[in-house]
Amino acid sequence: MVTFDLSPSARALAALSALAVGDAFGSRLADPDHGGSIPDRIPPWGPWRWSDDTEMAASVYAEVVRGQGMDPDRLAASFVRRHDSGRGYGAGTERLLREAAGGRELCEAAARAFDGAGSWGNGAAMRVAPLGAYFADDLERVVEQARVSARVTHTHPEAVEGAVAVAVAAALMARHEWWGPGRFLDRVAEALEPGPVREGVRDARALLVSSDPLGAAAELGSGASARAVDTVPFALWVVARYRGGFESALWATVAPGGDMDTTCAIVAGVLGAGSSGAPASREWSSRVEALPSWALAGEGVGL
Repeated sequence: MVTFDLSPSARALAALSALAVGDAFGSRLADPDHGGSIPDRIPPWGPWRWSDDTEMAASVYAEVVRGQGMDPDRLAASFVRRHDSGRGYGAGTERLLREAAGGRELCEAAARAFDGAGSWGNGAAMRVAPLGAYFADDLERVVEQARVSARVTHTHPEAVEGAVAVAVAAALMARHEWWGPGRFLDRVAEALEPGPVREGVRDARALLVSSDPLGAAAELGSGASARAVDTVPFALWVVARYRGGFESALWATVAPGGDMDTTCAIVAGVLGAGSSGAPASREWSSRVEALPSWALAGEGVGL
């Protein structure tokens, strides 16, 4: 039987808080005038403003802390209501959110996207760590609920399995079940359906012989195409390789470039799920804008 240091809600909040730090760090470094240095590991100037990754993850958090599982219409309604176009949403998600009048309309539009194939982007994976942390006592439920949360906006199997991979990784961190980086990625892969994401995680496992993020990204991708399969395996490679240091992990994540806010959000959210306090230094945490008050107040979805 797994025992936890924190309650489900506290675990989910730890994941969300860390995710926001990673997201904001990566977002700030994507600004040409960030004032930092990736090679020298000099943090960018503050303040660090988080992106759509954190905004959507806050809706996921608000939904899971209800304790009754994912309601797709309610989660979708929160995405629509909380949508801030200034947060850097991808073009496809931006269009869906603008056109949807409510939660059900968003779910239906997502299912019709790309001639019914659905988006294969990394958006469902970037926001799901709080869910994995919350349901960590039941890995089967983590998988089920991650799929429900993903299909609100991303119905392509690659996007759905990307979300499952991140949620399971966060759950394993929250459970403090660690038998080494290889076994960690093996357990994530075992939870996935056959397909490109599972193969990507297995490729990441094979690359653990190296600690070079540039080499790993060259093989796995670093989110440049914004596809789940191009994003999640590299992010989980970083988690497995750099589990012991939150800030070192984020510096490794941004080293290859790519979709830095999303890869950092995934890495930070997964690592945060396994923390019993703030994973980042006080200096870094102080540079990040506060989490949305509506999520922390338990206002929830669709209210």
